[in-house]
Amino acid sequence: MRGLGKPETFKFLGFVFICAKSRRGVFQLRRKSRGDRMMTKLREIKEALRKRMHEPIAETGKWLAQIVTGYFAYHAVPTNSAALYAFRYHVAVLWHRQLCRRSQRAHVAWERMAKLADEFLPKPRILHPWPSVRFAVKHPR
Repeated sequence: MRGLGKPETFKFLGFVFICAKSRRGVFQLRRKSRGDRMMTKLREIKEALRKRMHEPIAETGKWLAQIVTGYFAYHAVPTNSAALYAFRYHVAVLWHRQLCRRSQRAHVAWERMAKLADEFLPKPRILHPWPSVRFAVKHPR
């Protein structure tokens, strides 16, 4: 509302909606993934990785790629790229921890883990455009 100050932030459908200003200084509605929902998903992945501990690396990588792709399919909205990068990083850390616990001597260097993550885990990219672009009618009339 005009003149009553900044509107409140609110949580809806897995996002936190934040009223902010763009770089040009105009009003912008930012969407960010809810931290508690992301932590719940990471806990689920951690438990599933524990059950998949001794499966081949390629099989686990393909499974994790499906999980991360599904998460990105819903959460890849404008102004949410930092949360997407954080989710991918935390999945890689959980996978690294699981690979290091496979035996008493097993240690996977982080350089190798980064290569595995680049090979299997998709990079985050914004899949859903801004509503002004998405709902723009382009008929040749």
